[in-house]
Amino acid sequence: MAFLMIISINRLKDLKLSNALLCLILLTGLLLLSVQAAPNSKISTLSHKTAESKITQIVLLGTGTPNADPERSGPSIAIVVNGTPYLVDFGPGVVRRAAAAEKKGVKGLAVKNLKHAFVTHLHSDHTAGYPDLILTPWVLERNEPLEVYGPAGIAAMTDSILKAYQEDINIRLTGGEPSNKEGYKVNVHEIVPGIVYKDNNVTVTAFEVHHGKWPHAYGYKFQTPDRTIVISGDCTPSPAVVENCDGCDVLIHEVYSATAFTKRPSEWQKYHSSYHTSSTELAELATKAKPKLLILYHQLLWSSTESQLVDEIRKGYSGAVVSGHDLDIY
Repeated sequence: MAFLMIISINRLKDLKLSNALLCLILLTGLLLLSVQAAPNSKISTLSHKTAESKITQIVLLGTGTPNADPERSGPSIAIVVNGTPYLVDFGPGVVRRAAAAEKKGVKGLAVKNLKHAFVTHLHSDHTAGYPDLILTPWVLERNEPLEVYGPAGIAAMTDSILKAYQEDINIRLTGGEPSNKEGYKVNVHEIVPGIVYKDNNVTVTAFEVHHGKWPHAYGYKFQTPDRTIVISGDCTPSPAVVENCDGCDVLIHEVYSATAFTKRPSEWQKYHSSYHTSSTELAELATKAKPKLLILYHQLLWSSTESQLVDEIRKGYSGAVVSGHDLDIY
């Protein structure tokens, strides 16, 4: 429009039309270039800022239960901060899921980088991947001990695993295979509630939750430079989850379908109600905790579907909620 207006003025003036037209063409070209350059530079800047702001990634390595679902590995969540991974639980399949996540673009989850892990409780579906986590990253060149934090009993479990694999360890150390003498070792920290770990990337707080007859079961809060993330572990509805979330960025919580629960045998109803959290209960809990995002994991669906499970929660909770799958990244 400006181009046409200026040409009209020049025609009216009828002065040095060719010179004026040349100037106009040059000016118009400059204007077009500036209009095009501005949005592109803005997009480039925004993209750069977006990439820089992704300090913390949440990767669901495993969202399963004791049920042998081939689509869901055992429970394990990776919090990756500035490229450093911190695992919560190590269910079956954990190391290969980490390798898959690296292929998906989360470079921090290269297997040799798996050096820090936090255990919610010692149920087998949360710990059956422990020998794999100790040994495979070592074979793949982890050259320092694994640091593990968890409830009383994790030290005895660790000692038993290392004893069970002593022949393997000896052959790898002395049988001619290139290996190091540190990567298979484990520094075990049996914890109590409170801050259990802190470095430049994270502050990790453990809090007690109720999980049936387990004497110690923990949830964890991760505070990173840009996010606060709370992980329930396995538990019945817990005020400690509400207290530690309190408007957190992400709450990752276990759940079972309240509708499908009514069709379960009575002995299983008694068990699940004293060990786990129903969709109805989670809706009430999340309404109090007010996370910016609620992620479901360890989903017990039985005869229901994921969409039905989410609908059950949405009946009592108006916030953002998603049902997690293995290798989802948030």
